[in-house]
Amino acid sequence: MLKKVLVIDDDPAIQDTLRLIFERAGYDVTILSSAGALISDVADIPDIYVLDKQLPGIDGLDVCRFLKGHWRSAHVPVIMVSASPHIARLAKEACADDFLEKPFKRRDLLGMVEKYLSLNEG
Repeated sequence: MLKKVLVIDDDPAIQDTLRLIFERAGYDVTILSSAGALISDVADIPDIYVLDKQLPGIDGLDVCRFLKGHWRSAHVPVIMVSASPHIARLAKEACADDFLEKPFKRRDLLGMVEKYLSLNEG
């Protein structure tokens, strides 16, 4: 069974890039352009979240806090991504498992995802 990656990013170019990266690596990928649907229904829990900091209508840090505070998703790793390196500390304070600065290398992203997925298996 394929591991499920849920990406939340409002930039269509980033969405396409992440879809390609994850599908080629053998993951089942779902892309959301906003967090509204996610917050209203946490029913379909993925194996990992990749969450942009800048989202329309709600800050990605608030989404991360929501996910980590919800009993159904609290155990799921969250990787925050942002073009701002200053978000790293804030991402940790929001309980994100890790942070990746844009632009990032494909191997860095996949390595980080694989690390957290293997930790969850153990």
